Amino acid sequence: MKPISVQLYSIREACKEDFRKSLERVAAIGYKGVEFAGFHGMTPAELRTTLDDLGLMVSSAHMPMPNKENADEVIKQCQTLGISRLITGPGGAIDTYDNVMACVENQRAAVELLKGNGISFGLHNHWKEFEPVEDGKLPEDIMLDNVPELFAELDVYWVTAAGFDAAETTSRLKRRTPILHIKDGPVEPKQPMLAVGQGKLDMPAIIAAADPEILEWVIVELDSCATDMFDAVEESYNYLVGNGLASGNQKV
Repeated sequence: MKPISVQLYSIREACKEDFRKSLERVAAIGYKGVEFAGFHGMTPAELRTTLDDLGLMVSSAHMPMPNKENADEVIKQCQTLGISRLITGPGGAIDTYDNVMACVENQRAAVELLKGNGISFGLHNHWKEFEPVEDGKLPEDIMLDNVPELFAELDVYWVTAAGFDAAETTSRLKRRTPILHIKDGPVEPKQPMLAVGQGKLDMPAIIAAADPEILEWVIVELDSCATDMFDAVEESYNYLVGNGLASGNQKV
């Protein structure tokens, strides 16, 4: 079983109100790690101390794509927090092959800027990465094929929303996928998500399809939810850990 983390975007409203208290609640549920999506007014040094106090690891972080202007600051923040996997979106429009290749150039530059600093660079997908462009090629595949160092943080919900089988896609991309973004729901983009285990996705099959030698983290993320978000985050933890699909710090 791989350790369980939570993308803090899920509880963004609570984090805006009191970031430390929100992290305390995450730790109390039993999550082993967190994935950042902003620092909510705390410095990386303050957050590092807080995480150490709470026994939380940093699985990864969603941060700006490194470029010549911001790379030094981004690297410094990552090193302070112990972030070894930095993740962004594609970096631009991906509706045509030429646009995808323009994103590829930005991704190549980001990889080069991070080299030698202990930080790898990856992409988080939504549904558009799985909408074919010219010749039926998927933007996700074009980017992975053209940037060998790139890793995929595969969001299995949006893979499903794009019309693909999430378990089959996870298996196909498993050598490039050290992180799975696990979310669940009705797979209708305009409808709120549900706690993991309460929607349509076959989580046991999806997680089993990953390469156990490559996969490092199972990360819960809920973009929206019809119920209290913290309740859904806890229910997701209970489902995944209780069913032996991930390991946490609290038994279920």
